[in-house]
Amino acid sequence: MEKFSPAVSVIIPMFNAEKYLPVCLESLLIQTLTDFEVIVVDDCSTDQSATIAESYLERFGGRLKIVTLPTNTGSGAVPRNVGLNFARGKYVYFMDADDLLVDNALETLYDFAENFQADVVCMEKFFTCGTEPLPTDFGVTLWNPDNIVDEPTYESDNLVERVENFLKLRFWWPPWTKFVRRDLLVDNDIKFPAMRISEDVIWTFELISLAKKFLHVSEPLYVYRDTAASMVRRARPLDNEIKFCLNPLINGVDFLHEFMNRLEFFNDKPTLRLQVLNFLVLHQCHHMWNIAQNLPTEEVYEIFLHEFKAAGSSQPALISYLLVMNNLYRNELLK
Repeated sequence: MEKFSPAVSVIIPMFNAEKYLPVCLESLLIQTLTDFEVIVVDDCSTDQSATIAESYLERFGGRLKIVTLPTNTGSGAVPRNVGLNFARGKYVYFMDADDLLVDNALETLYDFAENFQADVVCMEKFFTCGTEPLPTDFGVTLWNPDNIVDEPTYESDNLVERVENFLKLRFWWPPWTKFVRRDLLVDNDIKFPAMRISEDVIWTFELISLAKKFLHVSEPLYVYRDTAASMVRRARPLDNEIKFCLNPLINGVDFLHEFMNRLEFFNDKPTLRLQVLNFLVLHQCHHMWNIAQNLPTEEVYEIFLHEFKAAGSSQPALISYLLVMNNLYRNELLK
């Protein structure tokens, strides 16, 4: 029997999404393109999310697969990587369990990818809605008004220009902004680093660095819920907030360094490499330092020390000291 190979694999990481999951899945059931599969990866939900997903199995007629992780991973990174292992589509699209698609989204993205032979189709605009399960009021948002395209436009083939555009915030990171050829991900082992936040920043940088044809389009096809309950916006005690922001520094900098080591392009461009690493560090530190102002310096140092020890760093005290001194020096400059 011939193995089913759909045009698109939609991968949805899921954790406690019972309020919005039905609308998310309904938006897939009404897609004008029907040649797709859905892979829901349950990150150990404690509500009725898994039961709701299972109730849709029959309606998807064999096109829905539910994968359950053995332990909670704390972010969308690992569930997305696991979902990719099960994907069989020519293209992969990652969406979030609390969001939804307009009815022609997959068909439009697929047509763009095919007609322009694009490795990545990147949406510059998207819809936003509130927290009601069935949204009625939509707004249109764009990532960077200064760089919006009016028609499908290829990103420069010049990788130096691409990296510079990345550093100038020309690209936005959410995975749901990008429709990706699966072979690009699989052949280049493009994965989300196992981080609590900002894994999509590094993933986007990998795509920018490796895609031959990166296409920008202006059609808004995705509906993003602007909720305060997301992981990034969730209120946390100050020490936990610092740990949350520190996680990408502990894991992400080395991941990004190793990725650039694999590409010959970066081997003779130490200045550009340093700029990329500096971008990630500053991106994470901005909020962390603002939080740190509300705690004694010695307490911040102890938080750093604990986290770097837990991560297995060989020099946790030195790294923690340098981070704290960097912040003190920064504060002096800002006076």
